[in-house]
Amino acid sequence: MRLVPVVFALALASLLCLHATPARAASPLMLNEFVAGPARDWDGSGAFSSRDDEWVEVINLGAAELDLAAYFITDGDSIPRYAFTGTLAAGARQVVFGKQSYDWERANGKPAYGLSLGNTGDAVMLWQVVGAETLLVDEYTFKSHEAAADRAVGRLPEGGGWVLFDALNLYTGTLLPQGNGCNP
Repeated sequence: MRLVPVVFALALASLLCLHATPARAASPLMLNEFVAGPARDWDGSGAFSSRDDEWVEVINLGAAELDLAAYFITDGDSIPRYAFTGTLAAGARQVVFGKQSYDWERANGKPAYGLSLGNTGDAVMLWQVVGAETLLVDEYTFKSHEAAADRAVGRLPEGGGWVLFDALNLYTGTLLPQGNGCNP
């Protein structure tokens, strides 16, 4: 029996039972940056795909290497889209592309959609399975202007407040966050 399907079956069952705000986990792993509306080949595959080129970056802000086996990403619907494996060094980042998410979903017998970040607004959520509980580690709910073509939303500085990186597609509107003119 593989541990990953059991862990995620428990995680999904736990998520479906949530009534209000889920319990939060204290974790050094955080969401760091993401692109919900890709318009170029972000994953370097040689071909553009709106599904495959979405990406989410996480960062280990802790002082030690972190085992990622209990962490997974969802969008606003709280359905597991990608489960991490391996370890992440202190201060290191890991990027998950939509194609990796799609492949993980298929390999684990789930409906395969990729990261599925909505371009009219959605949420990116990072979860941790701790014992029998699934705890929310970090989340960001974004609006449609943040999900426009090749705009990234990220923390500046690392682990800090959320900003809009819009050098590839300048944002001239008035909604917050305003663009900072920087590249993703």
